[in-house]
Amino acid sequence: MTTKLHDYDVAEHLRTPEEMAAYLDAAIEESDGDAAFIAMALGDIARAKGMSELSRETGLGRESLYKTLSAEGNPKFSTVLKVAKALGMRIHVKPAA
Repeated sequence: MTTKLHDYDVAEHLRTPEEMAAYLDAAIEESDGDAAFIAMALGDIARAKGMSELSRETGLGRESLYKTLSAEGNPKFSTVLKVAKALGMRIHVKPAA
């Protein structure tokens, strides 16, 4: 018997705005301040929605979005806000527990 392994792509499982928001919220919670981790999670959500559509809505190039929203990316906060808005999300702050 042979076991086949497949790459898991979370973007294939983020279907609704609620799922996308919960995923980003969990990533922020688990990031321990790692901005690249949060950028990568935002990139997963962006791929789920479609980079071409996101590029049109933000005015940012597709290639630039892929690079910025990757594990190696370091997006400006203004880019994060622009992408979040284009994804139909708002960023909220709450007191630390």
